[in-house]
Amino acid sequence: MGRADPEEGQLPAPVKPPDGGWGWIVLFGCFVITGFSYAFPKAVSVYFKELMKDFHVGYSDTAWISSIMLAMLYGTGPVCSIMVNQFGCRPVMLIGGLLASSGMILASFTTNIIELYLTAGVLTGLGMALNFQPSLIMLGTYFDKRRPLANGLAAAGSPVFLSSLSPLGQVLLEKYGWRGGFLIMGGLLLNCCTCGAVMRPLDMGMKRKMEKAQDKYEAKEMLPIGGKSEEGISTTDGTKKAKKAKKKAKKGKKLLDFSIFSNRGFIIYTISKFILVLGLFVPPILLVNYAKDTGVPDTEAAFLLSIIGFIDIFARPACGMVAGLKWVRPHVAYLFSFSMLFNGLTDICSARASNYTGLVIFCVFFGISYGMVGALQFEVLMAIVGSQKFSSAIGLVLLIEAFAVLIGPPSAGRLVDALKNYEVIFYLAGSEVVLSALFLAMATYCCLNRGKEKEPPPEKNPSAGGGSDTEEAESDIQEADEHSSDNHQPAQSTDNTVVAASEEANHVAEEQSGEGGGCPRGDGGVLTRDGCNTDQTVERDRF
Repeated sequence: MGRADPEEGQLPAPVKPPDGGWGWIVLFGCFVITGFSYAFPKAVSVYFKELMKDFHVGYSDTAWISSIMLAMLYGTGPVCSIMVNQFGCRPVMLIGGLLASSGMILASFTTNIIELYLTAGVLTGLGMALNFQPSLIMLGTYFDKRRPLANGLAAAGSPVFLSSLSPLGQVLLEKYGWRGGFLIMGGLLLNCCTCGAVMRPLDMGMKRKMEKAQDKYEAKEMLPIGGKSEEGISTTDGTKKAKKAKKKAKKGKKLLDFSIFSNRGFIIYTISKFILVLGLFVPPILLVNYAKDTGVPDTEAAFLLSIIGFIDIFARPACGMVAGLKWVRPHVAYLFSFSMLFNGLTDICSARASNYTGLVIFCVFFGISYGMVGALQFEVLMAIVGSQKFSSAIGLVLLIEAFAVLIGPPSAGRLVDALKNYEVIFYLAGSEVVLSALFLAMATYCCLNRGKEKEPPPEKNPSAGGGSDTEEAESDIQEADEHSSDNHQPAQSTDNTVVAASEEANHVAEEQSGEGGGCPRGDGGVLTRDGCNTDQTVERDRF
């Protein structure tokens, strides 16, 4: 016998999240990926004026570059889920980094706007999508108890990169032009490959343990025939059965798990998130133009977005720390509802802001609430579906959000053109966000919490899927240890027990035939005739 294949010999049970260690490197990689994914489509807008001059197109034509990037980021969610379930997170992220970089490099050699759509829009957007979703999945596998804090820190990458990529793009535009800027930006996106390389699968340590255990079993098989040899054979048989079970599990693994739609919590979250996205991105998109229409100078109007980004940097980690508290984490869905309600009321209350001071106050409160929403959105989804189904859940949620992204901001722009009034748009966007908050809170309370109160308390079963990922992993490891200890029992003792039981049964039968029938007396009756008590059992000690 040779060494077992580590890929086939890995345990199918989930591994306990370390909540630290290499997880902090994974967190940093997720921070960088989140920054590029959310900030890059907005940072590209600094090149739009030069593109309009070179290609003789309008602003709406160049704005489609950012729109296509965001559409690819959201709309390709199921494709990313299928690839992650089939090949794993690290290979998908490496491919995504190459696609994102090659898209911007090829865009620097384009000669018309259509080629820009295909390179900077489709290729770069697809590459960032293949990086963003797997990074969140890996973050969920490395963190359990500290997962809210980890999500908050990773989400802070968006405002940090937005505040740095936009000035960097302006500098590159002035020194090298838009073609040189695109080329250098493509080089920066190669860092996504570095982030993908550090996404080490969590079960690598478990594979090494399996290899060491297999070596021990092979050593026992080489011993002289006896108890230890039989012990090694029985344990090796158990290992073979585990391999077959693992192969069957791989064959039956779903590329995209649609069973999550049977989860009421997932349905509630998806509907609420769709309503939220309809109005969440409208205020920051229209804020600068709204400020200019009220008489604010261009420089001060652009500074409003910087205020939102600066506040957002600190709001996301702080909200993650609050969500990780013991008395808050079980009710994280209500905290998410509060953050959405806070954001919606901020939009409504600031609709009549007519001076720069009022807009600055709006930006401060909007930055806090927007950061809370960004820090909690994926934490709530992980808490609802668990880390095992998160890869499929996030892909489907992003696909549904893609429709909301394509409906919300463009519809708001058309209303502005038709009504020439930003106040109505802020009222409408705030009302949509408030509606999503109320729906999530009321549906969670009525459909989920009330249902749990009516249901009887479930029996404690490690395979039932209740509890955190850490508890599930600990129970699976304990079961594996018990199974291993059972396999270490000598097979010879079992054979002796069977032989002794058969001899005792024959002896009792002979006594019965000599007495002429009836039931055998004593506690050890095995055979029964008419009128015998069939409830009598044989005590194991008599064997």
